[in-house]
Amino acid sequence: MSTQGTIAVVIPSYRVTRHILDVLRAIGTEVSRIYVVDDKCPDGSGAIVRDQCNDPRVTVIYHVENQGVGGAVMTGYRAAIADGMTVIVKIDGDGQMDPSLISQFVAPILRGEADYTKGNRFFNLEQIRAMPPLRLFGNAVLSLMTKVSSGYWDLFDPTNGYTAIHSDVANQLQFDKISRRYFFETDMLFRLNTFHAVVTDVPMDASYGDEVSNLKISKIVTEFMLKHIRNFSKRLFYNYYLRNMSIASIELPVGLLLFFGGSIYGGIHWIASTKTNIATPAGTVMLSALLVLMGMQLILAFLASDIASVPNRPIHKKLAKQRVVCKS
Repeated sequence: MSTQGTIAVVIPSYRVTRHILDVLRAIGTEVSRIYVVDDKCPDGSGAIVRDQCNDPRVTVIYHVENQGVGGAVMTGYRAAIADGMTVIVKIDGDGQMDPSLISQFVAPILRGEADYTKGNRFFNLEQIRAMPPLRLFGNAVLSLMTKVSSGYWDLFDPTNGYTAIHSDVANQLQFDKISRRYFFETDMLFRLNTFHAVVTDVPMDASYGDEVSNLKISKIVTEFMLKHIRNFSKRLFYNYYLRNMSIASIELPVGLLLFFGGSIYGGIHWIASTKTNIATPAGTVMLSALLVLMGMQLILAFLASDIASVPNRPIHKKLAKQRVVCKS
């Protein structure tokens, strides 16, 4: 692959001592720098890389305190940006992610088609059969919530950590505000949408070995859901009221008002009817139904507008021009 810039790889390192050296050996020559971030690993994976890996491209960075996968990736991003890298790829050190796919993740960014690429293990339906049922269910639930909260309706597999990002786009991120634990990948999508970065899925095969997943279903239905609601509310405010006003800005609140107003109005009269055994007047029923239907129509119209507004013009070229102007 002909590249137009330097490629860096960031590998969060936490309890991956059985796989990390094999992962490093599999990284191809298209990569210029590799940052292994030892996230206060109790097994000393950073020391193992330092002592047993002779690849001159590898730099080991140590965290004094464990910061989670998000914190480790942000440390790697900072280092790659400081070293002037063009594209930053993030892979895990547990052997699940094939390093030979790096060029496929980087290519859309270097061609100017995307700002951020992300792996999708659900593209090949045959490969889905290899995925553990519990993980398949969790990813399906998370994908639906992520579409709503992030605004990227055309993406799937939100917990997939195989990603690549243009350094100019990464430099726009407020690293200190991004979730540092398991919500990291999803929170990244929300942050990217706030400045209209283009995100593209890259098909990849699922690979499961003897690694242990720490993602719990309880986190999906409790902690994750609350964070999705928070991000959705912020996205609505940023995109539809603070930065821009459109017909969709009116459709959602009016639709919700009519839907819940009609539901409450009809519910009150239905309860009264059951208590008094007096049939509710047809006009009351029709008015309640009309309000609910109008509300649903407006809500669906908002969703259609939101889906149509998925970012499709990469921003990293504009950011690069701004950087050049600032330097000059």
